Amino acid sequence: MKIALIGYGKMGKEIEKVALSRGHEIVSIIDVNNQEDFKSDAFKSADVAIEFTNPMVAYGNYMKAFEAGVKVVSGSTGWMEEHGDEIKELCTTGGKTLFWASNFSLGVTIFSAVNKYLAKIMNQFPAYDVTMSETHHIHKLDAPSGTAITLAEDILENLDRKDRWVKGTMQAPDGTVSGTTECAANELPVSSIREGEVPGIHVIRYESEADSIILTHDAKNRKGFSLGAVLAAEYTANKEGYLGMSDLFPFLKD
Repeated sequence: MKIALIGYGKMGKEIEKVALSRGHEIVSIIDVNNQEDFKSDAFKSADVAIEFTNPMVAYGNYMKAFEAGVKVVSGSTGWMEEHGDEIKELCTTGGKTLFWASNFSLGVTIFSAVNKYLAKIMNQFPAYDVTMSETHHIHKLDAPSGTAITLAEDILENLDRKDRWVKGTMQAPDGTVSGTTECAANELPVSSIREGEVPGIHVIRYESEADSIILTHDAKNRKGFSLGAVLAAEYTANKEGYLGMSDLFPFLKD
């Protein structure tokens, strides 16, 4: 398969290694300094482009790739609120293809399924209140993380006593803390911590007077995310539309 990379930071380089190890060819690498390559024959020859950048440029990258006739797999977050409906419309009725996930880690995929199942069980036990926290490296711009938002929304779908998620506390890279976890009974607070080079830690806590039930996913490195992104690219090469991890892993729909 011919793969283009959009974004050549730590994730882009890790994805390159995994793609090459699985026998794929990298035909184009686009970063901040060569945006004109979106119009190159090399980029247009790609079966799929894998995009990991940031909230400010992700949408523009999608549009440039679509214009070149290239399908996109992306793990960029923070753009959905402003452009989500437009991109979904382009993919469902406009003939474009985007496989998007807030997190491509295979471990997080399993974690997500367990999270939904636990929320369904906890719907029967109102004595337990639920909170969430996520920790990421200091370079991450959006908070809460896209993964935390996805996990929170999965809880809301299965826990009748919670109607919406809200931002909890935010610990900045310098250690200062803002915000609060105090919220209404129907709200789920999601707190964020930015420190060091943490790849990603997500914690879901159910607390009662009697005990605590804690689910944690702690990424050791970026390898799990990279493999998941390449698996998604392999899946997307002969698919169309707006795709996600539940298409790649149907057990997420259970």
